[in-house]
Amino acid sequence: MKSVHVYKLDGSIDGSIELPEVFSAPYRPDVIHKAFIHTQSRLYQPKGRDPLAGMRVSAESRGTGLGIARMARIKGEGTRRAGQAGGVAGVVKGRLTHPPRAEKVIVKRLNKKEKRFALYSAMAATIDKSIVKSRGHRLDDDSIELPIVVDDSIESIRKAKDLLNLLNVLKLSSDLERAKASIKKRSGKARMRGRRQYIAKSVLIVVREDKGIGKAAGSIPGVEVARVDRLSVIHLAPGSHPGRLCVWSKSAIEYLRSIKLPASIRMLKVSSQ
Repeated sequence: MKSVHVYKLDGSIDGSIELPEVFSAPYRPDVIHKAFIHTQSRLYQPKGRDPLAGMRVSAESRGTGLGIARMARIKGEGTRRAGQAGGVAGVVKGRLTHPPRAEKVIVKRLNKKEKRFALYSAMAATIDKSIVKSRGHRLDDDSIELPIVVDDSIESIRKAKDLLNLLNVLKLSSDLERAKASIKKRSGKARMRGRRQYIAKSVLIVVREDKGIGKAAGSIPGVEVARVDRLSVIHLAPGSHPGRLCVWSKSAIEYLRSIKLPASIRMLKVSSQ
């Protein structure tokens, strides 16, 4: 694997580091998309219907010989509902034919090896500049090498001002401005259900331990922080689109050295070449 520079907080180069084997995994957007859908299914909310919805009516069929359909009709007279069909499916104010049931299993399961393969492929996509740009991220300078690795002092940043200065030094200001300009206030159902605004995804900072940087990134639009031992396809490929612009701490890169690509993934890599 290739070696990349390690930057200090002031932007100066503090040596280099060799990338782990996991960044050489083959790029498989189809597997990433499948893993994203299956992982996101854990966030789905069960939805059902009242078993008596559309059935709380005093309806009875009038039988045959009247020249009308034999479906159940509302009893009584002198009201709008009197004589209308009720208590059956496919009529005004009637029940649904096949209503959704809260006990339906909506969580999708995925094979462990396939899930890991998707995670490794999503990691490898973060160092391909063409994939990162195709996702919509903007880089100030085409000479920026990916991945961007910073020494472990990044994990101890506690102020948003200091983190913003670091991202500007790393020439990521264009992507931060893109995320800030994307903020859109929502109304209607989305606002009522807690999704008050839309913000595009910007830089993902991957650390070994969160020593305060998570709080510092909370007020910068689009910037997120994730621990390397809790990374998922949700972080690396939001919306199932791989190529997230990432900034890694040196300890996070060292942690990935413990991951050895299985022989099956290595064979896929050779066959793709």
